[in-house]
Amino acid sequence: MEAIENLTARRSVRQFKADAVPKEIIEKIVEAGTYAPTGMNWQSPIIIAVTNKELRDRISAWNAKILGNDSDPFYGAPAVLIVLADKSKPTYLYDGSLVMGNLMNAAHAYGIASCWIHRAKEEFETEEGKALLKELGIEGDYEGIGHCILGYADCAPITAQPRKESYVFWAE
Repeated sequence: MEAIENLTARRSVRQFKADAVPKEIIEKIVEAGTYAPTGMNWQSPIIIAVTNKELRDRISAWNAKILGNDSDPFYGAPAVLIVLADKSKPTYLYDGSLVMGNLMNAAHAYGIASCWIHRAKEEFETEEGKALLKELGIEGDYEGIGHCILGYADCAPITAQPRKESYVFWAE
């Protein structure tokens, strides 16, 4: 798929099949995330690739609790890529956001549906979130940026809405 076509055709999906995404594809998507631009090339973000169903469901429950309900905020997606970034770097939030964009665009290029799910910041400020990082051997002062949920779409392809007229202002 051509790069521009990939960027303009990608849409967030909120309905997933239970089918697992092959690890080889997730590895390629994650690798693309690691090539996102970062301030001063500090590479402040990290990615936690969650394919273990029990852990995925546990994190989904934390996220739902923060949201204030008991639904699955990951919409049944079988894989979750959690992006966190080192708060000691002044560009950490932007760096992590660019990683999220790379992950979603790479997923689309491989035929995998995705969506950015918020509340990672709140999750990893909790004792449970801090304990998970420790359990995974992750040390440092990280802030959750987002969850990139991945899976196979269980819905018709989504078409882009027209772009608003006032999106771009030219200063020629």
